[in-house]
Amino acid sequence: MVCVLLAAGLARAQTGKTSQKDLPPSAFKLVAVTVTGTERYKPEDVIAASRLEIGETVQEDDFKQAARRLGDSGAFHDIAYSFQYAPQGTKLQLQLQDSQPFVPARFENLVWFSDQEFLDQVHARVPLFRGQVPVIGELADQVSEALQALLIAKGVPGSVDYVRAGPDQGPLEAVVYSVSGPHIVIRHVEFPGADPSVLPQLQSAAERLQDREYSRSSLRTQGHKFFLPVYLTEGYLKAEFGEPEAKVVESDEHETTVDVSFPVNSGPQYKLSGIELVGNKVFPTQTLRQMIREQLNQPANVVQLARDLEYIENLYGTRGFMAAKITSEHQMDDTQHTMSCHITIAEGDVYNMGELDIRGIDSETTARLRNMWTMRNGEPYDSSYPERFAEQAYKQIAALKNSKADIHESPNPSDKTVDVTLRFDIQP
Repeated sequence: MVCVLLAAGLARAQTGKTSQKDLPPSAFKLVAVTVTGTERYKPEDVIAASRLEIGETVQEDDFKQAARRLGDSGAFHDIAYSFQYAPQGTKLQLQLQDSQPFVPARFENLVWFSDQEFLDQVHARVPLFRGQVPVIGELADQVSEALQALLIAKGVPGSVDYVRAGPDQGPLEAVVYSVSGPHIVIRHVEFPGADPSVLPQLQSAAERLQDREYSRSSLRTQGHKFFLPVYLTEGYLKAEFGEPEAKVVESDEHETTVDVSFPVNSGPQYKLSGIELVGNKVFPTQTLRQMIREQLNQPANVVQLARDLEYIENLYGTRGFMAAKITSEHQMDDTQHTMSCHITIAEGDVYNMGELDIRGIDSETTARLRNMWTMRNGEPYDSSYPERFAEQAYKQIAALKNSKADIHESPNPSDKTVDVTLRFDIQP
């Protein structure tokens, strides 16, 4: 018997007393492989990845190479093996410890296969791939090579590459595979599972995607930005969009046209059961409630509700409450399918007008504008005034008719003032 432990690049071996010279040729035929220790992989996947085959003639070097292949993949932290010669054949035992962490493999624009086809066909070529790859080792490269082989077999003239995705200075979140070369454009977007009442709005929002480059990550962003709000305006507060899937319509060496399927689970529709406002002192509750357009016992439109809360914050700004914060908490009853909204207003302190800085125009026009500015230093600040002032300036001063003012407010928490900068861009 020989036992070998590979850990962090170290190896040690113990050799039994039986001389190999005394064994018949049948003793060197691999008859069994036992795999223990791994919780991530099936024994048959490990054996396939080792490239050992039952029935083949083996030597110790074959086991060393197999262990090295498994280690180089990055899938295992420690690898130990032992084997025993016998007249009936050689039995091998592999003892493994799974490495950590693994991250998902994502397919960005490989539209010629479905996700399941990728998983199945890549797994057939890379037995240790099951939808995830370790953050170290060669497994990510092996998956890339397998994907390239699939494209070649499909006749697609593209090059597969991958990036390790994650936040700056943060942990790795995924390995994203993509193909460069062919131009992939979207022809049509479908929404299987969509509620008929919102389907026309979804289709209208999807028109912006026609003839654009296909990118799964971009579609996820589009779904969150344009498609999900369609549901949220109608009270479908738990609507979820699945992964977009592309189906090839036409393809040549220069361009591939795809139809995109964006599955959606609408979930139940929630109705607004109540609105409660607390913390307001400057404005009466009735005044603020009238600014909230949502009506009780109607579908809970949380998109409009968010806009209405912004309008209320702006209202506070007109009275100088530049640090006012409005937060809302939604409480859903999943039995009755209702939602109540609890709105908390932290009004903060009143801010006064600070310094006025006017840039981009001549000194004479600057002086005229300063004389026109009526919100004086030390007076309560009105956040609506700068825009109204700019509109007035465009009308009264001929030199500013073709200009555009960039308005920048700088609240100063230390002295509770707001400095205003008006930068005019004079257009020819």
